Amino acid sequence: MSLISRLLKANPSAQVSDMLTGYFVIPSAKGSFFSFFTRAIFSAGYTTVNVATTDYIDITTTGNAVNFGDSTLARRYASGCSSLTRGLFGGGYVSAYSNTIDYVTINTTGNAIDFGDLSVARFLMDAAFSSRTRGIFMSGADGASENVIDYVTIATTGNAIDFGDTTAKGVYSGGFSSPTRGVNGGGSLNGAGTNVIDYITIATTGNATDFGDLSVSRAETSGSSSSTRGLFSGGYGTAPSNVIDYITIATTGNATDFGDITTATATSFATSSEVRAVTAGGSTGVAVNVIEYMTIATTGNATDFGDLTNSRLGAGACSGAHGGLQ
Repeated sequence: MSLISRLLKANPSAQVSDMLTGYFVIPSAKGSFFSFFTRAIFSAGYTTVNVATTDYIDITTTGNAVNFGDSTLARRYASGCSSLTRGLFGGGYVSAYSNTIDYVTINTTGNAIDFGDLSVARFLMDAAFSSRTRGIFMSGADGASENVIDYVTIATTGNAIDFGDTTAKGVYSGGFSSPTRGVNGGGSLNGAGTNVIDYITIATTGNATDFGDLSVSRAETSGSSSSTRGLFSGGYGTAPSNVIDYITIATTGNATDFGDITTATATSFATSSEVRAVTAGGSTGVAVNVIEYMTIATTGNATDFGDLTNSRLGAGACSGAHGGLQ
């Protein structure tokens, strides 16, 4: 089905003339347009070994994930960010810390392609996020915790550039964004979970600023968002956590309890549409294949969505419809 046909099916009021005039008006209803970009991508990760497996789902439905292709590397603890059309996955651990960034075209299937390199080879930088144009990779570890923030222009290829520093050196944090602001929360500092949330303005460069605190100190949490509200799901304090917190991204202040994920899980990976957040995989002590979802504008417990193609933790996640793209 052509793009024009799909637009008309989604919004019959769209004005499209015959091909002779070339007259074409995209529907003004944002939801109709974005419905074509609600694919989530989950790349690589760890089962009992590193894997290159890449899966996808349609966030608006429920059901099991489908194989997309393979990452350029079998790696764990890479991080994902995306524009409307392109998904990027950076860093991770292969047999050593990796600086590799690769990319996929979200609405196709196939293997990832090399994009460039991070400024510092590292893994555990779970806080990656983006606007429509710029991708951000925050913190991580290369044998010691790093406070590095890198950025790339998603539509091009090339190496990442230094953006600034996080408020503290840490790993295993969760991240998400609005179109203007990126937020990083939780993580591990000196071997203990933290409740720190900090933020940056994506279009600028500079150091992060304190935002507030999570409701529960924890590492290995995952982040997802609409354009206004961000969720931190699961994690690890003294044991795997089922806590979901939320914040209003445009303000500052402490997180508020949202509800619970179905099973206490750490090192899961998450992304979203403007309406729905999805969290997938992770570890309860062993790798799991569970995908679940939350309606971002409400509060309440997560609901089962389906299963990954294989159980794994520490994958990168992105979508063509997350809150930073609206």
